[in-house]
Amino acid sequence: MPDRGGGPTGPRMRVGRPSRRVRTLLMTLGVLAVLGMAFTMFAGFWTDWLWYRSVNYSSVFTTTLWTKIGLFFVFGLLMAVAVGFNIWLAHRLRPPLSAMSMEQQNLDRYRMGIAPYKKWLLLGITALVGLIAGASASSQWRTWLLWVNGVSFGEKDPQFKLDISFYTFDLPWYRFLLGFGFAAAILSVIAAALTHYLYGGLRITSPGARATAAATGHLSVLLGIFVALKAVAYWLDRYGLAVKSSDFKATDNWTGLRYVDANAYLPAKTILFCIAVICALLFFATLWRRTWQLPVIGFGLMVLSAILIGGLYPAIVQKFQVQPNEQAKEAPYVTKNLKATREAYGIDDAQVDEYEGTSKTQDKTKLRDDVADAASIRVIDPNVVSPTFQQLQQIRNYYAFPTNLDVDRYSKDGKDQDTVIGLRELNLSGIPKNNWINDHFRYTHGYGVVAAKGTDADDEGRPVFTESDLPSQGDLGTYQQRVYYGEKTTTYSIVGGPQKEIDYSDDSGEKTFTYTGKSGVNLSNPINRAAYAVAFSEPQILYSGAIGEGSRILYNRTPKERVEAVAPWLTIDGDAYPAVVDGKIQWIVDAYTTTNGYPYSSRTTLGDTTADSLTATNNSRAVVAQQNQVNYIRNSVKATVDAYTGQVKLYQWDTKDPVLKTWMKAFPGTVKDKSEISQSLMAHLRYPQDLFKVQRELLSRYHVKDATTFLSGSEVWQVPDDPTNTSGDAVPPYYLSMKMPDQKEQAFSLTTTFTPNGRDQLSAFMSVDAEAGTSGYGKIRILKLPANTTVSGPKQVQAQFNSEQNIAETISLLNRGDSKVEYGNLLTVPLDGGLLYVEPVYVRGGGLKYPLLRKVLVTYGGNTAFENTLDEALNKVFGAEGSTTTPPEDEGGGTTKPPTSDNPTVQQALDDAQKAFDDGQEALKKGDWEAYGQAQKDLEDALQRAEDAQSKQDKTTPKPSASPSPGSSAKPSSSPSPSSSPSG
Repeated sequence: MPDRGGGPTGPRMRVGRPSRRVRTLLMTLGVLAVLGMAFTMFAGFWTDWLWYRSVNYSSVFTTTLWTKIGLFFVFGLLMAVAVGFNIWLAHRLRPPLSAMSMEQQNLDRYRMGIAPYKKWLLLGITALVGLIAGASASSQWRTWLLWVNGVSFGEKDPQFKLDISFYTFDLPWYRFLLGFGFAAAILSVIAAALTHYLYGGLRITSPGARATAAATGHLSVLLGIFVALKAVAYWLDRYGLAVKSSDFKATDNWTGLRYVDANAYLPAKTILFCIAVICALLFFATLWRRTWQLPVIGFGLMVLSAILIGGLYPAIVQKFQVQPNEQAKEAPYVTKNLKATREAYGIDDAQVDEYEGTSKTQDKTKLRDDVADAASIRVIDPNVVSPTFQQLQQIRNYYAFPTNLDVDRYSKDGKDQDTVIGLRELNLSGIPKNNWINDHFRYTHGYGVVAAKGTDADDEGRPVFTESDLPSQGDLGTYQQRVYYGEKTTTYSIVGGPQKEIDYSDDSGEKTFTYTGKSGVNLSNPINRAAYAVAFSEPQILYSGAIGEGSRILYNRTPKERVEAVAPWLTIDGDAYPAVVDGKIQWIVDAYTTTNGYPYSSRTTLGDTTADSLTATNNSRAVVAQQNQVNYIRNSVKATVDAYTGQVKLYQWDTKDPVLKTWMKAFPGTVKDKSEISQSLMAHLRYPQDLFKVQRELLSRYHVKDATTFLSGSEVWQVPDDPTNTSGDAVPPYYLSMKMPDQKEQAFSLTTTFTPNGRDQLSAFMSVDAEAGTSGYGKIRILKLPANTTVSGPKQVQAQFNSEQNIAETISLLNRGDSKVEYGNLLTVPLDGGLLYVEPVYVRGGGLKYPLLRKVLVTYGGNTAFENTLDEALNKVFGAEGSTTTPPEDEGGGTTKPPTSDNPTVQQALDDAQKAFDDGQEALKKGDWEAYGQAQKDLEDALQRAEDAQSKQDKTTPKPSASPSPGSSAKPSSSPSPSSSPSG
């Protein structure tokens, strides 16, 4: 019988071998996998190109791309050639086989194994090091563009008398080249040494010479190149001392030369440079001498010199020359640091004036009247009232306001008034049902601006709205109200196609809309659809019937994202804010140019310096990504993002900034001239908060100009912690219109306070004129109080508020049950030599879900008041009634009148609501908080009954044939809501 059991020629030999069909399938799968990876890479590239083209900044994409590609290939090729050439040369210089020792003959099997593949192995090694080096070099595209486009600062450093541009633009590129050279030299030495060892040029255990003459010469040249590069490094280190950070008790992150640097490190680096040059020549000389003796001695001398001259000698100078008389030795260098730091941060023109801190005016009536002239005190805190905006003006659950609203200026009757403003943005978590169509096709945009007076509240403690309802109407006139781009639009939307969008809702039902703007990328092209399906990991984009002719995809929709994308060389302020400009909602974004290479200027970390009690609770306002250190900053660009079209415009703001000029050379045409800023836009530009926070942090030390005082630390200030909460973070700066002692009229300003280091009393008050387009814009003024002042600082003022028995008892009553007290911004206003503190107090609870202004705390000259309104508190503090005191207004600014209705059920509910409101006001005056809470519950219940009755009537009443248009002034509903009141 034939053997069928699997002998050598039996069927078993064929069992493990894959069939042709299986091999074909595996090959097909492999090809598909490669194609899939290739298309994934293509999708990322293609969608980026389409996006940049859609925003008309394709030059940014191409310039960045070609720069990266150029650096990748140039430096990748250089590294590959350097390593590959030295491997080839080492192989070429191998000794003949007959001359090899027994040790080398033992490696013969490795050589034999490599021999058939040595060309491929050489290519593989060189390709690998080339790819790594090229990828590393491509990340230096910013350094290259700054070097090749750098412009002069027109200023020289005090030590080496070189233009500042050498340190900011040239030195970083030279250091990169040096680092690349070191890497190439080290890899070449390693590769050459391994090759020489493998082919007999180097011996480890064999008797006799350890290296052939050829190997000795080759490796000596490579080591000589390495030592020569070290000499260059020593020479560049001399200039690096001007931008070197070090620990110094005078300040954190000290930058620049000190006495020991100028008198020990600088000559030491020069000496080490000379020694390294000699040592390199000794290595090169081995080409003729064929001995390692002199180079090894020279290298040892260089190492010893680095230890003694570069390490020990400076330590001796510091110990025996500097420390015994530190102030005298360091003073000249501190003076240079003071000057450079103040110039680099734009604080060199800060005006410091002495301020008594106490008023000598005896006429209390005059003081009371002077308050209105000193400041337009803002009692509506934009960081507290967002829930109030949300409750009263959200209208639909799929709208939302930002956590922190913004403060701007709007003109009415020819007079500017501080205004708290926010956009009614899209809130996807509030839509009735989340699914792909709803999230990305139907609910696509927010609607309208809501604004309120910053200085007023109505009788019930609610903001006095100047722009409200849906569609929004009020003082801002007619404008495009749809918000497709905003701080909350963090996902993509597909618009303009067959699927209708929800526009807004009124009593007649939902209104639909189809986007007509040119923003976004067209998805009519199937290649585009496939690319976005891959890029967004959403296959439905490829085949969904909701996408058709005219469909456009909108993404990168937050203002910060868009500006960062079109100008990746800018640092973006943490607080973008909206403004109505020329019939459009424009997001205004402040952007900065920075560097860490300004000689003698001390460094700071943006992420830490700009942190305060607001950024601690709202990361969207923080420069959290900027943890790198900088020592130069300019608000060089003002950017706008259209809330409807997403159009991004960059305007040159600082026309003298050499860093911006350099980037404008690198990316021509991307930044518009300052003269193109319209007057209507200029009216809403302001001094940026993050720059102000960086400057106030530096000014806590650098307000002094005398080196001796700076070194003593006797006048070091600190930014106080926010006393209105327990976060332990710095108090944020506040915008308000106010007048400093040397100003003739109020100016929109950004303000902050300082306290002495480790103490709580006030040491200084700082403000900057924040109103763009005026001659005083950017002027920093500091009122410095006497060192022995007893003027209370913010923390002490807050403690004083809380410790006074009457105030403490009232606060305790307000905090009872489900009510909670929330403190608003503690504002400080200079007034006739003294300082006026004002703090609004909000109460959330009593059946309400949002804070209402209930009390105002005021203190001046040791007198404190805690009253229902600002006017009442001021009258009590000064013991006089001001001539400018005005009665409170309702939301419309007129007399409070209860609403009426033809429906008897509704009218009865409104009458009950009016009675509950009156009872609540009476209880408030008596301080009966239990009765007040009950009245609020009765009020909410009555309003709910009124709304239910009105809704029932609306359902049985025929709908009107026409509905208000987005630009109409008609309100969408005349019926009250639970968030309204009879007095509103």
